[in-house]
Amino acid sequence: MLKLLRAVGLLLVAAVLALGTAACGSDDDSSSQGQNAAQEGPNAELKGEITIGAVLPLTGASATIGKDQQRGIELAVKKINAGEGVLGKRIAVKVEDSEGASASALNAARKLVSVDKVPVVIGEYSSGNTIPVGEYLQRQKVIHINPGSSSPDIAKIGNYSFSTIGLDTIAGKFTAERLAQAGYKTAAFLAPNNAYGSGVLEYTKKAFEDAGGKVVEEVLYTEGRSDYRQELQRIKRANADVVIYSAYGTEAATINKQAFELGMDAKKFFAIYLTMCTADADEQAVEGQQGMDVNYIGPGGEDYQQAYQEEYGEGFRTSFSGYTYDAVMMVAQAINEAGSADPDKIRDALAEMTSFEGVTGTIAFDEDGQRKDQPYLLAVMKDGKVEQEDEIVGPGA
Repeated sequence: MLKLLRAVGLLLVAAVLALGTAACGSDDDSSSQGQNAAQEGPNAELKGEITIGAVLPLTGASATIGKDQQRGIELAVKKINAGEGVLGKRIAVKVEDSEGASASALNAARKLVSVDKVPVVIGEYSSGNTIPVGEYLQRQKVIHINPGSSSPDIAKIGNYSFSTIGLDTIAGKFTAERLAQAGYKTAAFLAPNNAYGSGVLEYTKKAFEDAGGKVVEEVLYTEGRSDYRQELQRIKRANADVVIYSAYGTEAATINKQAFELGMDAKKFFAIYLTMCTADADEQAVEGQQGMDVNYIGPGGEDYQQAYQEEYGEGFRTSFSGYTYDAVMMVAQAINEAGSADPDKIRDALAEMTSFEGVTGTIAFDEDGQRKDQPYLLAVMKDGKVEQEDEIVGPGA
C-alpha cells in the first residue's frame, strides 16, 4: 500500500481520488478555485454537453468530506473534457448540497431528476442519506452511484444502483480480524444510530466474536447532539481492551473532545474510517488513535494524486475523493460504450464492466452492483497527521 499523505492544519490526509464538476453551493475557497480550473483547457472540438448530477454534504456534519468529494468530481470533469469527452460532448456535473440531512438530500435528488433531467446521480456520503436517495432514483429508473456510504442495505436498493466503494460486510471483517490478530479480546462499540452505524456494528461484532473476541458494550448514539458524555461514560465503564467507534466529521470531533476531557485514552480508540473520524478533531484529543480506512489511491492513481496536489496546493484532505472521481470516470465510460445517455443503456454498460481500473484500484461489481473488493489500510494519528501502519499496536502497549 502507498503511504498516507499529510493534510493541512487539523484536516488530516488519507484520501482517495476526486471527481470534477461545475459544482455549486460550496463556501470553500479552494473548491471554488478548483471549480473554475475544472472549466479551463477543454477540448475545443467537443460540441454540446451531457449533464449528470451529484448530491453531496457541502454543509453539515460531513461538510469536510463532502467538499473533498466535490474535488474528485472537479478533477474528473477536467480530465474528461480535456480529452474526448462523452459522445463528442463535454460532461458536466450539477452538484446539489444535501446539507447532511436525508430530507434535503432527497429534495436535491428530486430537483436533479425533475428539473435538470439527469440520467445519473452520484451520492451521498452518509448511508442514512444515500439509501433514500438511491431508493427514489430506483423508482425513477435513474442511475445511482454510491461513492461513500457502506451500509449493507445499499445492496438492496435495486438494479439501477451501483457502488464504487466497498460496504461494511467487507470493512467490519477487516477491522475485526486485524484487532483480533493484535491481541484484543474485548471491545466496546460506539457508532451513530442509523443504517450505517447498525450495519457496521452487526458485521464488526460478528467477525470479532468469530475471531474469539467479545463485544462487551454497544452504544448507538443519536446524531446532531452537542453532548455525548453519557454515552462515553457507558463505554468507559465497560473497561474493554479497545473502543471500536465510527462517527461523522464534526460529531466525531465532539466525541473525541469529550472523551479526552473524561480522561479516556485515545490510544484505546480504534476508528472505522480514521480520516472521517479525525478530520475536524483537536489534535491532542486524537493523538495516538489507531484506525482503518479505505485505501486512498490504487496502483494506477499516482497521476491523480499529482493532479490533486497541483490543483489544490495540498495533499488529500480525506480518503474519499477518489471514489467520486472513479464514479464520474465510470459513468463517462459507460455512456461512451452504450452510445447513449439513456439510463437503461448506461445501467447495462455499467453492469457489463467486469474490471475498471480506477484511481482507487480495480473496480468490479457483484450481482447487486456493489464493489466486490475494497482495499483498506491501517493508520495512526501522529502529531496531527494520519500515518500508515503495517500492523496495529496491541493492548497495553
